[in-house]
Amino acid sequence: MPTLILDPAAERQFNNLRTTAGLSQRDEVWEGVTVVMPLPDIEHQKIVAFMLRVLNQVFEPDDPVTCLPGANVSDRIEGWERNYREPDVVVVRDGGPARNCGTHWFGGPDFVLEIVSPDDQSRDKLPFYASIRTREVLILDRDPWQLELYQLRRGRLRLAGTARAGDAVLASNVIPLTFALVRGRPRPKVRITHAETGQDWTF
Repeated sequence: MPTLILDPAAERQFNNLRTTAGLSQRDEVWEGVTVVMPLPDIEHQKIVAFMLRVLNQVFEPDDPVTCLPGANVSDRIEGWERNYREPDVVVVRDGGPARNCGTHWFGGPDFVLEIVSPDDQSRDKLPFYASIRTREVLILDRDPWQLELYQLRRGRLRLAGTARAGDAVLASNVIPLTFALVRGRPRPKVRITHAETGQDWTF
């Protein structure tokens, strides 16, 4: 059940306790409001690791591309702690909208992966990502399993396609990869294919 803390002293105590316990690493701040996201389960973390493993094989270490398992993404340089999001995977190309400020990225990454956890707000982040010119957002929902690819068009992140197990293939315009779900047990598998070489990876 969501909890709204309006007492400033209780809020400070709550945030201090979370920070001390190491539980605040995935917290986000939406226009000054701290949003405590659900902790990722093991499957969630394995999907992030799988995605990073693929990206590290697609891009060479000296390529002008940065791939990270999460990062602070904000719409401001100063005072960024008042408004930022923390996607699961971030891909930033040199020369794109995102500027490396050391503590955070100012401006939109080229590609973002959001893995949906129960009761999180992944889709509610889309207007923010659009406002900072994030070029693509891939959402992986696991209840039911579905991929959704959003692409920036005329200032909005618009749904470019959805895919369920054995269904469509979604092609990125930003990185040379396609994404699909294939039937499997006990759950569908995520298949990523290199659009140029045909190499694929399945998890």
